[in-house]
Amino acid sequence: MSRATREAYRDSLLPLLGRHPELMCLDSDTGLFNAEYAATAGDQYLNLGIAEQNLMGVAAGMAACGRIPFVNTMAAFATSRALEAIKIDIAYNRLPVRIMATHGGLAAGHLGPTHQALEDLAVMRVLPGMTVVVPADAAATEAFVEQSVSLPGPLYVRLGRKPTPALPAAPPPVIGQAQTLRQGGDVVLASCGPYPVLACLAAADALAGHGIEATVLNMHTLRPFDTETLVAAARPASLVVTLEEHWRSGGLGGAVAEALSEAAPTRVVRLGMPDQFVSEVGNQEHLVAHYDLTAERVVREVRAALDGAGSPAGSPAGSLAGSLS
Repeated sequence: MSRATREAYRDSLLPLLGRHPELMCLDSDTGLFNAEYAATAGDQYLNLGIAEQNLMGVAAGMAACGRIPFVNTMAAFATSRALEAIKIDIAYNRLPVRIMATHGGLAAGHLGPTHQALEDLAVMRVLPGMTVVVPADAAATEAFVEQSVSLPGPLYVRLGRKPTPALPAAPPPVIGQAQTLRQGGDVVLASCGPYPVLACLAAADALAGHGIEATVLNMHTLRPFDTETLVAAARPASLVVTLEEHWRSGGLGGAVAEALSEAAPTRVVRLGMPDQFVSEVGNQEHLVAHYDLTAERVVREVRAALDGAGSPAGSPAGSLAGSLS
């Protein structure tokens, strides 16, 4: 069943407000919370309007006074327009603010580059003490919201806009622990977010038909990063491929390359958005296909790398990262 991660967050937060009077829901006129929701939440819901810097400042003040605010805005605005407030007011003071950022990646594709968030993971994961999470489906979102209540320090959660399919049945994800969705000894496919994780699972099925067994890792937490699980999967493999709905620099691919270069040098292929602003017009599904963030792309890249042929010519989403050894 398809369900939007942002709606899963909204629906799981309301019962938590009733059980935890210290929680607050701070909105920025997102339209995600209707009048009935606001009435049920009562004094624990405040709509501060489209003023993201103020949103983060108010959240920091509340957190400093013992509250745990969940702040709601779009990912592009949280990590650019309000970044100074996040860095200085929230991260510097290690305050328990939960930044629930909708329209992550290409989810706001139809609104263009001003609303697309292709740098948010890179920006947020370098902030000391910031936990950074990308749920791959609604069930994972619900689990992370529940876990966040007792999580120390600030948290950034990248959410989508439209419904996305559920992952195959698996144990509930835990913040900070990568999920191994499939075991295989030849290559590792690491990804985060709904479309990339589903693409890697489909790619693993296709690669098995070519005699290539792939481990699939859902690296939903970019900080703190689960280096132990990644290294254990990478050691027997000849190749690690990352796929993300993010520019190739600084996001999941960067985190994987950094971890392996120090702990287990391995050849890494980083797949993601090319180093340019989006010029194509379309919704998220159209842009994911246009920029080839797909299972078919992963299969081509794995086979080309293992054959020693390099990256296919004309590939729009970036080239081989080369060896880290």
